[in-house]
Amino acid sequence: MQDKTTYNLFTNRDIAHLVIPLFIEQLLFMLVGTADTFMVASLGEASISAVALADMFNNLVASILFAIATGGAVVVSQSIGARNITRAKESAKQLLAMLLVSGFAVSVLTEVFLQGIVHLFYGNLGPGVYSATMIYFRITLAGLPFVAVYGGCAAVFRSMNRAMITMYISLASNLINIIGNAILIYGARLGVAGAAYATLFSRIFAMGVILELIADRKCLVHVDLRKGYRMSWMLMKKILYLGIPGGIENGVFQFGRVIVLGLVASYGTSEIAANAVAKTIDYFGCIPGNAFGLAVVTVIGQAVGRGDVAQIRYYVRKMMKWTYSSHVIWQLIVFALTPFMLSCFSKIDGDTRRLALYLILFHNGIGLFIWPMSFVFPNMLRSMNDVRWPMAISLVSMFSIRVGLSYVIAGMIGSGVIAVWIAMICDWCVRIIGFLLRYKSNAWIRLAHCHE
Repeated sequence: MQDKTTYNLFTNRDIAHLVIPLFIEQLLFMLVGTADTFMVASLGEASISAVALADMFNNLVASILFAIATGGAVVVSQSIGARNITRAKESAKQLLAMLLVSGFAVSVLTEVFLQGIVHLFYGNLGPGVYSATMIYFRITLAGLPFVAVYGGCAAVFRSMNRAMITMYISLASNLINIIGNAILIYGARLGVAGAAYATLFSRIFAMGVILELIADRKCLVHVDLRKGYRMSWMLMKKILYLGIPGGIENGVFQFGRVIVLGLVASYGTSEIAANAVAKTIDYFGCIPGNAFGLAVVTVIGQAVGRGDVAQIRYYVRKMMKWTYSSHVIWQLIVFALTPFMLSCFSKIDGDTRRLALYLILFHNGIGLFIWPMSFVFPNMLRSMNDVRWPMAISLVSMFSIRVGLSYVIAGMIGSGVIAVWIAMICDWCVRIIGFLLRYKSNAWIRLAHCHE
């Protein structure tokens, strides 16, 4: 690689055109899940807890599939940066086939062992919570193949800097979910099952539309779905090399969250509900960071494909500055709206709402300054083909800090949910130190040659 002095791969306008649709898409994506929580809130704490518990495991599986999609997005972005469009198209096709098979296999296996999974992760739930969790779980599991394929297609569109497409699909999908919730929860009186069916229908719709669009020959990187499929081991290995460590990292991260949620559940329904409400609101605060976390894969990936070390360094600094600016401003807006959002959970006990508020204040006060470095920066390392170091840091930090410290603190203060949130912040700090040391070592420069 050679250093260059001009940084024109992505202008400010290009970055804005990539990030703004991603921000809106992430906002809408959050609304799909949050709509279930808000609209199910009228059914009581057992229903809120059921949705939270089932979605936690679903997110675990989805995060693994999305990590593979991110691995494919890095390959496609690097190919575009190297101006090898043929390789980009074939990589996209390999990615979608892999995700379809993986999503279907996970859906079937989870359904077979569902009761054991619920007991293993969440222990002995109350009868009402257990029944509602199983209902919501079984219906939403059927949507995993659709989520996987949609995630792969969306990653390819982002690699082409066409995030506007996925934004519009998310908008339509979100509306379908909300309307479906209203009809099935309140009209048909299906309760938790109604929320699950509405979510499933919205995911089927999103996958169908995005598959139609990615098959359009006008796309720079299109996938011809009419032609037969032939596996390419070379591209598969490249995608999996980048995707599997991220999948392990995301899977372990979500698995750790499931473990500590089991700790929260052991302290009663009130703590489960407070955790669910606080997480729902705090997820909104992370939307800009999530958008930039996706955007850096395209920006840094294309810089790596171009073979320009100076440009990589330039965009690492630029994207982190933009991430922090947007994250801080948005967090302050969410903080101002917190009383209104808490008022939407009118059926929840006052003590539960108060506990949720304390958790939100704790997260906003400290997480405001450290979350972006903990979750956006590692995506930059992955885009440079440096995938094993972020995985190792996350594995060690999750189990030694977040999980281990949660149980220690819970035993000291007698509250599972407060202990988990304190340990969470400590986990973020450890991750940041590890990621920064890795970047400063310059080891990624050698790995960035691997795309060639």
